Amino acid sequence: MAFAWKQAGLTYNRYLAVAARVVRRSLKEGPRFQADRRGEMELRFAKWEKVNSAVMYHLRFANDAQLSQLSLNDKDEAPPPPNPLLESSPRNIPPSGNSVPSQDITKDFKKASKALRVGKVVKDESFTLFEAVGALEMCSPLAEKDTKIMDPKMDSGYLANGETLEDDYDVLHELLPEEVIGIMDQLLCFEMAWHMGFPLSQSLLTSYYIDRLLWPEPKSLGEARFDRDKEPANGNQLLHVVLRAYCLSLIKTCDFVHRRLATEKFFEEEDFVSHLFHRNLLTDFALAEIQDILYEAIKFIERDLQSKNDTLKEALQARLSLRQLLLHATNVDGIVYNHKDRYHFWDQCLPLIPGIVKTNTLALSTRDSYSIKVQRRLATTTPPRPIVQTNFAEAIEFLERMCLGGRDVYQAMNYHGPINLQNFVWAFQSRTPQPPVYIRSLLQSLIWSDMKVLGKTSFKQLIFDDLEETVLAASILTDPENDQVEAPHHARFKISQEMDEFAFLDIYVTLCMNRSRLRRMLSHLVLEWETIQLEAENIDVEMRRYSGEVPGYDKVTAQYFWSYPLSRWACHHKLRIMQWIVQMGFELDIYQVDEMAGMYWYLQHVTNARLEEIREMRSYTMIRADNMPRATKKEKFTLSRAKSYLSYAEVETSALKCFADGLSCVSPTFKTLCTAESLTRRAKPTLRYQLRMKPFAPISHPPVPSFDQFMVLVSLRSPATTASEVSEVLEADRLEQALGILEVAESALKEARKKWEFVSKADADVAKYVNCEEWWRVCVKNVLRSCIAANVSIATAKKAMENENGRNLEVGKKLKVEIQESGKNYHAWWIVPKITAK
Repeated sequence: MAFAWKQAGLTYNRYLAVAARVVRRSLKEGPRFQADRRGEMELRFAKWEKVNSAVMYHLRFANDAQLSQLSLNDKDEAPPPPNPLLESSPRNIPPSGNSVPSQDITKDFKKASKALRVGKVVKDESFTLFEAVGALEMCSPLAEKDTKIMDPKMDSGYLANGETLEDDYDVLHELLPEEVIGIMDQLLCFEMAWHMGFPLSQSLLTSYYIDRLLWPEPKSLGEARFDRDKEPANGNQLLHVVLRAYCLSLIKTCDFVHRRLATEKFFEEEDFVSHLFHRNLLTDFALAEIQDILYEAIKFIERDLQSKNDTLKEALQARLSLRQLLLHATNVDGIVYNHKDRYHFWDQCLPLIPGIVKTNTLALSTRDSYSIKVQRRLATTTPPRPIVQTNFAEAIEFLERMCLGGRDVYQAMNYHGPINLQNFVWAFQSRTPQPPVYIRSLLQSLIWSDMKVLGKTSFKQLIFDDLEETVLAASILTDPENDQVEAPHHARFKISQEMDEFAFLDIYVTLCMNRSRLRRMLSHLVLEWETIQLEAENIDVEMRRYSGEVPGYDKVTAQYFWSYPLSRWACHHKLRIMQWIVQMGFELDIYQVDEMAGMYWYLQHVTNARLEEIREMRSYTMIRADNMPRATKKEKFTLSRAKSYLSYAEVETSALKCFADGLSCVSPTFKTLCTAESLTRRAKPTLRYQLRMKPFAPISHPPVPSFDQFMVLVSLRSPATTASEVSEVLEADRLEQALGILEVAESALKEARKKWEFVSKADADVAKYVNCEEWWRVCVKNVLRSCIAANVSIATAKKAMENENGRNLEVGKKLKVEIQESGKNYHAWWIVPKITAK
């Protein structure tokens, strides 16, 4: 059946024409009309007989004639169809000899185009966008000099008057050592620009040296040379040995980075541009081959480089050594099992950077070694974009930050439990500025590699460790021996089966996103944890049958109660995510000034719910410890660690609640008393409230208050008033009420300061900040400074009010409220108004 068209005497082209015609005719009238238009061809052919060419025919009419002949079963060759293209034109020149008929319509076209009014265009139905773009990319030699068909901002093939398609830069010309240093430093700037989020077409791939090595694609590493189209010549070793080794190692490093990012989660065009523009970054070549070339280049500099200036030799060696270390550090293989070596590779890069910076003054400018014209050879659909000009100081700063991040990220391999790991990831991603996207992807790979967490712990064990550190210390539900029982009717077998089905959503990868994306993803993640909490309640009820849990007794209410450990654990995580969402709103400058009081109130509302959960978990852990008089040494140690952490978490959460409560009282009071230039009101309050509460609206606990309730809680109005009513409270009463609220705020802030001082003295092992203790200490110190600043502002306002006896309206004109810009506060999460006397 596959060769039926051959048996019918059809060529393959005519067979395709018949099949396409049948398909088109089977369509309805509307789609068939469009399909027929797509089937029109502009091909012409001429049949040559006895060395003389015949008249040219349109291929479509020839196919139609052939199809008619086949349908009539006429085996005799039909005469050629008439050529309407030639017959319809009165100016056709009859063919003679070997000439092909042609016609010059330039004058007629210009004359006809002048008859058109401005803004009018003649368009044929078959003249599509494809043909239009093709016409723009054509430069006619008959066009006038001042005629501009193409746009230099949109068309990479546009050539200005006197401009050539390519530059006349010769990559094989002799280079001085200073010029080689200049090219190396420029390539380093391009590489860092790529890490910053710019595409390769605006950075590395604009270099003539990189382009010569990558295109045409080399089949072997020996073909990746600058003189690949010529016989290898002697001499010019700085180019063919030193610069080639540097470029090859740089390309291979970019290949490792690209492969690492391709396996992890990031956001295209937001964090990184992974498009390679149809260039292969030496993926098929082994690392050992590149290392051998680098080693030979370093040996050449030490032995054979003819230079009287030792500083030039040291500069070249430092740059090649840096590339050697980066190759080892970014290697995609064995990041978990060789993590100690990787740590040292990144660490050894740091001492080389000062020497590279110092010798940058020796570099000679090599502006002609890269050009935007190289973009014309790249496979891309985007218009030409300018080359990214990253200065050397900015590139070095970014490189140093990447090396520091690459070194510190391997501290995550020191596993001290899931809470400590989560705190480390949060602390690492909270650095300012945030670590580069490659380092964040590397952290993702370390966390979840080879189906294990940090290459050590199974995913199930990570969940059980988290449960043991909070709600199920020394519990039968998390005992590893449950997996060893195979009897279906055994209680431990039932427990293991139920716990395996317990869902857990990994939030570690989410924490590796950029800050803006992180808040958005947490807003979706909190809904998943709400679902997990509901499922956990059903599992808790089922587990009672096998765990032998005894209900507790509340003497106050005279009622029995159950612990619901899994549900409380899920609720604790859910509330912590909600707390992060609100706090990151302050960090990212999402809230307006007049919204801060309300958002700080909601923060203390969420934190208060989390505090209750922590107290309940701590209470159940104490009860479990009291009910285990014969506990083993390991069980006693687990219970002790859980009680210590929950006690610390209770104090820390209480400190957060008090600080948020104090700031929620400060903002509306200052807004009433003082003239704050930065206070603005945008959109309707109801719409803004709905927008801020949108991530939390589906959450059942804690419930989101209505707008009227919210306004009463965050304003100076009495509970009897609503948001739509006008307050009729006397101004004197408002000042007295403001003074009373300041007293409440001052008390809350003093309590917060006292608890934050206790937190600052806690042990890092108890607080679960073992791998990031330094960051945690600095963070707590900055929160304490914010508490002190808030107390100073309240004292200033109270002093001004007390001097006026609290009843003089002029007090507001004597105080000035200043809201610090982003980045100028002691802590990004705590925006403290600055109060000064005018």
